[in-house]
Amino acid sequence: MEFSPAVVERFTTAYQRVAGVAHVARSADDVPGLVHAIVEERGATCVALANLVDGMSSAIAGALGPNVRVLTEPFDSGALPGLIDQAQVGVTGIAFGIAQTGTLVEIATDDATRLVSALPRVHIGVVRATDLLERYDEAAPRIRALFEANPANCVVSFLSGPSRTGDIELKLTLGVHGPESAHAIVVLD
Repeated sequence: MEFSPAVVERFTTAYQRVAGVAHVARSADDVPGLVHAIVEERGATCVALANLVDGMSSAIAGALGPNVRVLTEPFDSGALPGLIDQAQVGVTGIAFGIAQTGTLVEIATDDATRLVSALPRVHIGVVRATDLLERYDEAAPRIRALFEANPANCVVSFLSGPSRTGDIELKLTLGVHGPESAHAIVVLD
């Protein structure tokens, strides 16, 4: 399946508009290096990985080296919140993105893995360019199929940049209830 360069451009522009940082990787082989650069920039010593394609977790762990603790699946659901609390960065595979709003759509069939994108101070979502949709209404059939396949335990999270909240003075604050920094890596191959 071919990707649309125009949709990739719209997605990255919209993602940056919601205070996210967009990266474009020519291939999946470039992803570990991009993750390493973000982790190094943040000075992170612990990274959690979830829902990544086969081989990606080990490639990222290899790129991070021995001085960064890497938490990978399968997670013990009971211990996961405490483990994830130690991670400064969470990296997750993304089911698809929506260019209209710069939104990453994360699917979790184990609610515990959803914490990897929600609890660390930095979230990195990895999405294939061929999985970028133009508009929200294109997402409905995919979401419906996911719920039909996983009726008892499917969680869909729409991630549009870092966590944000507004207080009583109408002041927008990033990172209060989730990641203060959000990155999307769009993989072209």
